Amino acid sequence: MNQKSLVEKQIQESIALKQRVQEKFSAQIVQIAQVLSLCLKKKKKIFFCGNGGSAADAIHLAAELLVRLSPDSKRKALPAIALNTNVSTLTACANDFGFEQIFSRQIEALGQKGDFLFTLSTSGKSRNLIEAAKIARKKGMKVIGFLGNRGGGLSQYTDYAIIVPSPNTPRIQEVHIMLGHIVCDLIERELFEKGK
Repeated sequence: MNQKSLVEKQIQESIALKQRVQEKFSAQIVQIAQVLSLCLKKKKKIFFCGNGGSAADAIHLAAELLVRLSPDSKRKALPAIALNTNVSTLTACANDFGFEQIFSRQIEALGQKGDFLFTLSTSGKSRNLIEAAKIARKKGMKVIGFLGNRGGGLSQYTDYAIIVPSPNTPRIQEVHIMLGHIVCDLIERELFEKGK
């Protein structure tokens, strides 16, 4: 297969997967945006976390809420926090307590009842995300999982899970960031459109 054919094949795979997700999860994405909007209306926070490429997506989505998604928006900042960003905290916790605790330790300190934990994982098997979800639920927080493949163990600890039906990590991540952008857009519309 030549390179142009490889490019076209991968684009078509991404389109096909996104169409499957559209058919299966559109209503659930609306529901997630609604519960997050309500959380923010109640002056609560959203914490984001993930590993690897999903860590970058967690940081990206937190920034879309904290700063803004739409370049035309003059809205106020929203309390969205990426748990991946503080290198001193991550390395100290990994060194002192183990890598499995890097997110749960932060949730233990910062999370409050009514807050949300938004996890991103292509496998759903990441121990540090599972531990964070466990602590979040003990604190009365709700957990969202943008997952892939079959959802892994993390799906057992989520209140709202979108499990992208694919074993292909890049395709899953493409869907996660697309859906994340849609959720952020719906939140901005719900909280800041005139007449709401």
